Amino acid sequence: MQAIPRDAAIAALTAPGQLGELEDIVVNGRRLRAFKNAPPTLRAYYEAYVTELPFLVYEGERLTFAQAWQQASRIGHLLVHGCGVKPGDRVAISMRNYPEWMLAFSAITSIGAVAVAMNAHWQADEMAYALTDCGAKALFADAERLDRLAQRPPIAGLHVLAVRATTLPPGARHLKAATEALGDVPMPPVAIQPDDLAIMLYTSGSSGRPKGVPSTHRMVLSALLSWELDYAIFDAVAGVERPVPTEQGGTLLAVPLFHVTGLHSSYLTSYRLQRRIVSMYRWDAEKAAELIDRERLTSLTGPAAVTGDLVRVAQSGRYSLATLASLGGGGAPRAPEQVKQIKSSFTQAAPNIGWGMTETNAIGAGIVGEDYLAHPSSSGRCSQVLEIRVTDETGRVLPAGERGELWVRGTSVFTGYWNLPEANAQSFDGDWFRTGDGAVIDAEGYLYIVDRIKDLIIRGGENIGCGAVEAALLMHPDVHEASVYAVPDERLGEEVGATVHGSPTLDLDALRSFLEGQLARFEMPRYILKSDQPLPRTPSGKILKRQIRETAVKHLLSKDAS
Repeated sequence: MQAIPRDAAIAALTAPGQLGELEDIVVNGRRLRAFKNAPPTLRAYYEAYVTELPFLVYEGERLTFAQAWQQASRIGHLLVHGCGVKPGDRVAISMRNYPEWMLAFSAITSIGAVAVAMNAHWQADEMAYALTDCGAKALFADAERLDRLAQRPPIAGLHVLAVRATTLPPGARHLKAATEALGDVPMPPVAIQPDDLAIMLYTSGSSGRPKGVPSTHRMVLSALLSWELDYAIFDAVAGVERPVPTEQGGTLLAVPLFHVTGLHSSYLTSYRLQRRIVSMYRWDAEKAAELIDRERLTSLTGPAAVTGDLVRVAQSGRYSLATLASLGGGGAPRAPEQVKQIKSSFTQAAPNIGWGMTETNAIGAGIVGEDYLAHPSSSGRCSQVLEIRVTDETGRVLPAGERGELWVRGTSVFTGYWNLPEANAQSFDGDWFRTGDGAVIDAEGYLYIVDRIKDLIIRGGENIGCGAVEAALLMHPDVHEASVYAVPDERLGEEVGATVHGSPTLDLDALRSFLEGQLARFEMPRYILKSDQPLPRTPSGKILKRQIRETAVKHLLSKDAS
């Protein structure tokens, strides 16, 4: 296949009659570029791929696409006729990456309800807040999540469906028993429109409570088809013609499904690719390599910590990872050195990465293979259904090469946080969403994320709001001031650091014990430094966080060196 220029590749692949054909539409006053041949809804998307090929694999359990749809149909029937769920109602999912997570998701979105993907790391207060905030009609939860939720008073009117639980809280029903009693039933017929809400994920903001990010069927599907178009463009520009696979592909689900990386990139794309999904109880690099070897898996997508772990196992030579053709990234940039290690450590695995957010349904920019190796610090070039730009503090668009805040708009971008008009007013300028990411776009259109304007830590792809951790620290009676910041970490990208000032009796071990009841495990500060003096502030009274962080990081690095 002869390589062609990027502009020519885009024009050819999006032309009339092509699978990637784009058209201009208007949705609620927004002018969008949409895929003309996209399925109208997620239900139509699932129904197009009900085959006898293997689909979901978890330990000794295996389901084909057809069996998964049959089980999802039972769940849909139970929700409609047993829980009274109607189109537009919110139904939450809170569990590990069990097959039931995906079965419940496909059922919820097929009956016109909104699938609310809850962070499985949340503790009782966060779970209760999200369930109340979204107004959930029903909840799918495993034993661990049910135990946490039992610490709070029951939520009135919430139907609880227990997954893989031996003991049930009062009023809960066991999902397996309830669906098996139904026998074979069709998915309930429901009229769904492309711009009806389909999903809601919660994202950790820079302050306080998580924010609900609702998205429509069109938004989600445009993201899935956008990746497909992007890869076709990459291949055309590189002059690559991929051979027809001789066996079914398979992906290792290495990211929680409550993240868009796991939900969109690993799970939802697998329908169209007719790809097996192999789930793990928890991330374990040795187990992952064993599964890739045994199941002959062809892809894995995960944050830098996950792919870095796999690189180290691959270099040991204990497993054959020769079938792995794609090693994707998401959640946070990789170090350039890891990009090179991926190339040298695997037989054929092409490294790829992209920039995206919960608010954009995971897409934004992408880069793969030799292009990525040539630009290892870049997140790639913009998706065809989106626009990106970099602005200064006044909103003025900056020329190529200048650093500012990244803004994005387009078909997959959400239109506002759930019940948060003030946050929306701050986050949007017309159709443009202010991402809070500091970025540079070069003259060739390559995007580089250089820092974050929002006060966030990304630990192994997990967003942690500094404000939420600071609030937890300040709940301790001996803590008077607290500043939370990111500390560089070789494996996870960033770790949580905190500097606190308080009473002379402040004990850091006691403080850590206190925090265990206030924060999820991934939010817990790895480093807590105690200051004998009040924390430095600006003349207006704001804590000088950058100065505190620089001092702390310098101290920690010198401590490690000694």
